[in-house]
Amino acid sequence: MLDKLFILPASFWVVVMLLLAGIVWAVGRLRGGTGLPSLAVLITVAAWYVGDVLYNDYQGYHVEQFTFKVLDDSWWQVALFLLTFLLLIPYVHRYLNPKQLGQPSLVLRLWRAGVGDTEFQNQLIRLFYSCVAVWGILAAIAAQRLGPELPYYFFPFLGYKAEAWGRGRVGGEFDALLSFAGYFQLFVAGAFGVMAALIKDRRIMWYALAGCLLTWPYYFFDRSRNQIIAIALPAALTWVFLRYRGSFLKKILVLAACFLLLESWMTFVLSNRTSSSIAIAFSEKGFSLGEDASRKHEGLNMYEELCWINTFLEDGRYEPNWGQRYFAELVNPVPRGVWAGKPFIGIDYAIARGSSLSGEQDAGVTTTISTGMIGQGIVNFGPFIGPPFAALLMAIWVAILARLDLTGQKIGRIPLYAFGIILTFNLGRDITFITLYSFVFGWLLIWGMERVTERRRRKNILLVDQPLTTQ
Repeated sequence: MLDKLFILPASFWVVVMLLLAGIVWAVGRLRGGTGLPSLAVLITVAAWYVGDVLYNDYQGYHVEQFTFKVLDDSWWQVALFLLTFLLLIPYVHRYLNPKQLGQPSLVLRLWRAGVGDTEFQNQLIRLFYSCVAVWGILAAIAAQRLGPELPYYFFPFLGYKAEAWGRGRVGGEFDALLSFAGYFQLFVAGAFGVMAALIKDRRIMWYALAGCLLTWPYYFFDRSRNQIIAIALPAALTWVFLRYRGSFLKKILVLAACFLLLESWMTFVLSNRTSSSIAIAFSEKGFSLGEDASRKHEGLNMYEELCWINTFLEDGRYEPNWGQRYFAELVNPVPRGVWAGKPFIGIDYAIARGSSLSGEQDAGVTTTISTGMIGQGIVNFGPFIGPPFAALLMAIWVAILARLDLTGQKIGRIPLYAFGIILTFNLGRDITFITLYSFVFGWLLIWGMERVTERRRRKNILLVDQPLTTQ
């Protein structure tokens, strides 16, 4: 470890100082709503970029693979992202949330006072029943699609995972609707966990836990680790910091235990996902790590990917696409049945990275490659405009989460906020709707609930104000 620190350039230490200063700055703004989302972004940058050189073989791989100029330039780009991000947050928050300025953070109040407020609990219960209704519809669709395989949809550990929302890599016609159902399901699964952690009514709490038992195995016995994080961490964090009333030290110890359990399971997933399905591996040999217990996680290498991008820009193998990739991300929700020529995401960079060609149905590559939130800005707008543009997008994301916190007295906002905080870490690989769909569909569910509630309120007012008539 010390050998790595001595050979890192000065630009790396600038990044570290900006991260530390940003963390202090964000802690001071917890009450105003932007503090916790800003911390989530800073921790994400620290994990995906600084964590890359500490976790992986920097001296044996990065230094050997890339020139000093590329390594140094990449750190300066991370520093430019951080500086721009910290400078933009107050202005973006003031512009997007003018009515919420000066309001206190509800999350901070819940942390200090607990979650026993009657109105807050009533809102959680109403959200729970709405999620149950959505889950019932999804389960009915799954039953129609799967038939006798339905038990393996709920309980994949019985033998194999039944995929209710399966589609091709690219998708066609209206396959996007299947993906949308899957994203609704992901939000509902995460929401069940948060509500089980926060609801104080024991009967409803047990119902929410039953919802977790029915929905979580679908993700835990899949190959995707980011979805496991998305459903499990919001529940763990909200229970530890908002519901559990132990000392701060006890909270940290409980959180550490949760992390070790989650880390062990994801190591098991990593060890078995290439050789067989997770459900089959579990049914055949149970939960066993063996010699894989110390295996490193793959994919925690966004600084490396940033170095590759700068290498390709330097030798001319790649040129910025001037917003085309961001545009492809923006229009991704449009079904290919409506727009057959909808652009693919990241194909040009995957080809530059050497992804081997395959059939046209796979968009010409075997796999796409994450560029990282900062690298994504650079492949769109180059090494100078790219990092600040990515910082602007993340500042907007902070303002969105802050708005949920500051309006947390409205139905469903706090569970959606907890979900968004965790999804921030997944945005470290790419700022994409593919990561945020579950958040968007959760917001749509809550928006619909608010409209129904408002309509009922107005109807009741009209009934009360209607004058009595006599015959």
